[in-house]
Amino acid sequence: MTLTLLHDRLATTALLYMILLGIWGLWRYFRGQSIEGSFWGALVIAELVLIVQGLVGGYLYLTGLRPLRGWIHILYGIASVLVIPGVFAFTNGNSDRRTTLIYGVALLFLAGLIIRGMVTGG
Repeated sequence: MTLTLLHDRLATTALLYMILLGIWGLWRYFRGQSIEGSFWGALVIAELVLIVQGLVGGYLYLTGLRPLRGWIHILYGIASVLVIPGVFAFTNGNSDRRTTLIYGVALLFLAGLIIRGMVTGG
């Protein structure tokens, strides 16, 4: 498996994972539940997938394999890695019901960023 194919597959994995995690967050919100350990763990896994995706993309960039639309693709990647920590900072690490809604919406927004990154990457 080439690194380009790995980068592509990680993007697909991240996209599907963010959609499922966003739906799970919204589901928990509408059921009146707050965030608990399993959801926090899933968020950590989501962030790790995005970091690995970025590291593979950074390596590809340094070895000369550049995205078709250049900096906008890289901008989507950087923004994607910052969404989950940004929500954590915005909510002060709370785990109440309102925070569940914020994560659910933010993760679906993150799925949109990943789609845009896939489109601009070529």
